[in-house]
Amino acid sequence: PTMRPPTPTHSTHSTSSTLPLTRRQALAGLAAAAALAAAPRALRAQPQATTFPATGAALTLPPLPYAADALEPHLDARTMELHHGRHHQAYINNANRLLADHAALRALGPVGLLQNLEQVPAAIRQGVIDNIGGHENHAFFWPLLAAPRDYRAGPLQAAITREFGSLHAFKQKFATAAATRFGSGWAWLSREADSSLVVHSTANQDSPWMENRRPVLGLDVWEHAYYLAYQNRRADYVTAFWSILNWDQAETNYAPT
Repeated sequence: PTMRPPTPTHSTHSTSSTLPLTRRQALAGLAAAAALAAAPRALRAQPQATTFPATGAALTLPPLPYAADALEPHLDARTMELHHGRHHQAYINNANRLLADHAALRALGPVGLLQNLEQVPAAIRQGVIDNIGGHENHAFFWPLLAAPRDYRAGPLQAAITREFGSLHAFKQKFATAAATRFGSGWAWLSREADSSLVVHSTANQDSPWMENRRPVLGLDVWEHAYYLAYQNRRADYVTAFWSILNWDQAETNYAPT
């Protein structure tokens, strides 16, 4: 189905206080504001699970685990606002509409649906792939951004070195997968059923889960993910990804479950 961004709504509600502040309260407020302003924006991220709430419930938009401008200059705030608030929300709206009368399918959860597409009626199967896949891919993607300052290479980078020869060789292979994905799609590092690692790409909103692979890290290469800042320079966007990749989250994704 054609996905249309939801119509934005604007709140006119505002609050104000008529109670005077004491000097101590005012100074405390100023100190708190100064501390927040001094903190690196990317480090304001809040931990966020990469799984969904109660199975069977309607899908909702997970909040970004950091401010929309936290990834600048590598990704601009306007792109993040549109990508998260419009595009991701559209996948959610479409998925909820498609599954409104299919409680048994909703009970499988997003990953379960993508792993068991044969259970989805043919009339809505492609819509489920596009929109459940879009939701799952993006909910997985947001926590992968906002690089922590104190990351120390763990088991994932050791496995990458074993599998691909070096971290540099892996990045080159991943960049090739991202660059050669024609049109819209994703580049992935995924874990196979035998625990080996594979670099691959998927079209549109197809998910590694559809191929019995568990995603470890992924990069959205749809133009809506980068066009405002990078226009047609996808390679520059892929290079910038390494500056904002949250390796701690990737390590968590890699860890056996």
